[in-house]
Amino acid sequence: MDVVELCAGGGGQAFGIEQAGFMHHAAIDIDTHCCATLRLNRPDWNIIQSDLAAVDGTPYRGIPLLAAGLPCPPFSIAGKQLGTQDERDLFPDALRLVDQIRPQAVMIENVRGLLDAVFSDYRAHIAGQLRKLGYVSAWKLLNASDFGVPQLRPRVVCVALQQQFASGFSWPIAKTQHPSTVGETLYDLMAARGWTGAAAWRERANDIAPTIVGGSRKHGGPDLGPTRARRAWAKLGVDGLGIWDEPPPVDFVGMPRLTVRMVARLQGFPDTWQFAGRKTAATVR
Repeated sequence: MDVVELCAGGGGQAFGIEQAGFMHHAAIDIDTHCCATLRLNRPDWNIIQSDLAAVDGTPYRGIPLLAAGLPCPPFSIAGKQLGTQDERDLFPDALRLVDQIRPQAVMIENVRGLLDAVFSDYRAHIAGQLRKLGYVSAWKLLNASDFGVPQLRPRVVCVALQQQFASGFSWPIAKTQHPSTVGETLYDLMAARGWTGAAAWRERANDIAPTIVGGSRKHGGPDLGPTRARRAWAKLGVDGLGIWDEPPPVDFVGMPRLTVRMVARLQGFPDTWQFAGRKTAATVR
């Protein structure tokens, strides 16, 4: 079945959707580096660089799945939670495209903050709009670590299906086994240049990763997030203040930093996935 994906970013959700058996009829994002990354990895896909407000959904009418990873800042507890007052709120455009495309199913991912009480009326509004278009919708909090990803990454997923398909849907069931630790996941990469401290580091990094925040376009520089995030990384023996180009050398002493490849693996990307742009562009995605 075909999918049109909005705000496809660097391809994390797109890769998962592909693994689930869907073919990308179109993948849309406004960011130059994101689109370049998608083209690097899937040159046969229809990659469209565009502001979502300028996208016309009518050419895609009847596509089975419309998926989106809409911008998180309007609802994130790390920000001001401005919701509809934030210019980055793209739910109105997503609903417009649902109306134009009329897919059998809709899947929208966002941050946990969207479930906060302050947004209860907004969630009801979105559900009401989808209901008018003939969809049955539901929200659920899912955590990537419950499905094998070595990272604490809670995300809200909204699934909406046309009335005739709604009874056939069920939410995925979490795995019973724990995901690998950061040390287990990254040991081979951390030891790639012969670092003598790699084995000891693997034992210290004995838990899953905190939520990977990534670099900042606004402030510049690739890192692993604000101060509270860096403290969580330090407990795992990782310096979160920046990103390295290469793993630590043989005689390195101290807390290593992660490389883009390491961060990508913790996110669930295959090692073959390439990223366009420099480190800041890669970690922002």
